Amino acid sequence: MEYIATGIEFFQKGGAVMYVLVLCSLLVAAIGVERALYYRQADSGREFARRFSQEMASGRFGEAASLAKAASGALASILWTAMHKPSDAQAAHHMELQTGIELSRFRQRLYYLSVIVTMAPLLGLLGTISGMISSFSVFNVTAGQATAITGGVGEALIATAMGLCVAIAALTVHAYFTQRVENIVTDMELCCSLVEEHRAELLAAAEDVQDGSYVLEGGAL
Repeated sequence: MEYIATGIEFFQKGGAVMYVLVLCSLLVAAIGVERALYYRQADSGREFARRFSQEMASGRFGEAASLAKAASGALASILWTAMHKPSDAQAAHHMELQTGIELSRFRQRLYYLSVIVTMAPLLGLLGTISGMISSFSVFNVTAGQATAITGGVGEALIATAMGLCVAIAALTVHAYFTQRVENIVTDMELCCSLVEEHRAELLAAAEDVQDGSYVLEGGAL
C-alpha cells in the first residue's frame, strides 16, 4: 500500500500531462493485445511458408496443395484459392489483390504506435517545462524559496520520465509487429512466386486434393 500511495503522489506531482501519458500507455497496451490476437488468427506462420516452399522445390505439388488447404491464415487461403484459377493472369491478379488487402490489415493501427513514440517524449517535455515555469515564477529567492524551486524542478522531471517510459514501450511493440509484417511480406512474395511458376501443376494437384486423393503427411499446421 505504501508503494501505491507513493506512486499516486508522484503521478499527481507530474501535472495534468500525466493523464494524457497514461491514456497513451493504455492505448499502446490495447493495440499490442489486439494485434497479437489478430496475428495469431491471420498469420499462417513462417513454418507454413518454409514447408510449402520445400514441397514446391521438391516437386511435390500435391503435398503443397494439401498443405495450403489444411493450414489456417491469410497466406494459405490466398494460395489455395489462386491454385483453382483457370488462367495465370487470373491467379496473379488474385494474389496481388489479396496480398495487398491482407498486408493493409496487418499494418492497421501500427501508425498510432509510431505517433505515440514521437509524441510521448514531447508531452513529457511539455509537462516538465510547465512545471519549471511554475517553479521559477518565484522572483524573490530566499533560502527557503530556493529549496522550493529545486524541489519543483525535480517534480517537473517526473513528466519527462513518464513520457520516455511510454515511448520506449510503444517503440518496442511497434518494432516487434513491424518485423512480423516484414516476415509476412517475405513469405508472401516467396510462396506467390512459386504458385505463379507452377500454377498448371498446382491446378491439377489442387483438384486431386479437393477430391481427397492427397492426404497431408505430418498433420496440418
